[in-house]
Amino acid sequence: MEFGFTLKPEHRFERSVELARRAEETGHAYGWLFDSHILWREPYPLLTLMTQATERMRFGTCVTNPGTRDITVTASVLATLNEISGGRMELGIGRGDSAVRVAGKKPLTVAYMEEACVAIRALTAGDPVTLDGTEVQMGWAKDNGGPVRVWVAGYGPKALAAAGRVADGIILQLADPDIIRWCMGFVRAGAEEAGRDPDAFEVMAAAPAYVSDDVDAARDKVRWFPALVSNHVVDLINKYPKEELPESLWKYVEDREGYDYHHHAEVGSDNARFVSDEITDRFAIIGPASAHHERLAELRAAGVTQFNNYLMNGEEEDQLDLYAPIIERESAGVRA
Repeated sequence: MEFGFTLKPEHRFERSVELARRAEETGHAYGWLFDSHILWREPYPLLTLMTQATERMRFGTCVTNPGTRDITVTASVLATLNEISGGRMELGIGRGDSAVRVAGKKPLTVAYMEEACVAIRALTAGDPVTLDGTEVQMGWAKDNGGPVRVWVAGYGPKALAAAGRVADGIILQLADPDIIRWCMGFVRAGAEEAGRDPDAFEVMAAAPAYVSDDVDAARDKVRWFPALVSNHVVDLINKYPKEELPESLWKYVEDREGYDYHHHAEVGSDNARFVSDEITDRFAIIGPASAHHERLAELRAAGVTQFNNYLMNGEEEDQLDLYAPIIERESAGVRA
């Protein structure tokens, strides 16, 4: 299993760059940024600086969308960043959540997201694609280290199957092994439908992790996360009968009263008032190092190939340092 971290770009650029440098030093192989350009800073200039402060770490959006970002613009910036970074860029993409909703727009369709994945991969390799009846090609991108690998974020059967058909990896925003197994059934079916090898698929569990012997304090640092996930769950239960979805995924949102995106991914936000301790414990990873090793082993058994720590707790430097020995032991195949 590899390890990554994600920031929401709320920090001044100097701190984001320093966190990337520190993350690489502590064994993280991937660095990701939220792409919600109204709520937070623009991710691509930050990613440019982060690549220059590191040597090996791969970088990308977790996640962008093809609504606020035109397909060709995303392809061009990633191909350029591949040139700058020596081929270290990845694409994390979804239908759109905070980036589109804060702008008064709606998430894109699964079909359009799927089309965007295929087009961006081809364009970053310098290959021609046809968009809206017009052939476009970025010939200059041929020798820039492309194509970028594509990671799709989703929860619903249609999005998961689309990921299996066209993506290189799936982003699952939770650390619940049972729900991940349920999701992977649709991903694998999509891959098989497209004649692809489902065993070659990358699986990311993206969720906050907080190392502390004080479990109650740790919960307070990550309780915002199931509230964030609830936005996607509400979309799901508006599209699918509940009996077609795992109760462990949707039951907790029944007490949700609403969600204020201006306090998105915020520690202590009222958005999380309805989130129980039990849900917090299942969706995130908290507690002493031994608890993290135990959950990581369960995620690995569920097929997870990357754990992406949503590092948004106000103690980012300290938590990176606390995770360094966990990553070291996991990488050495030693369990606490």
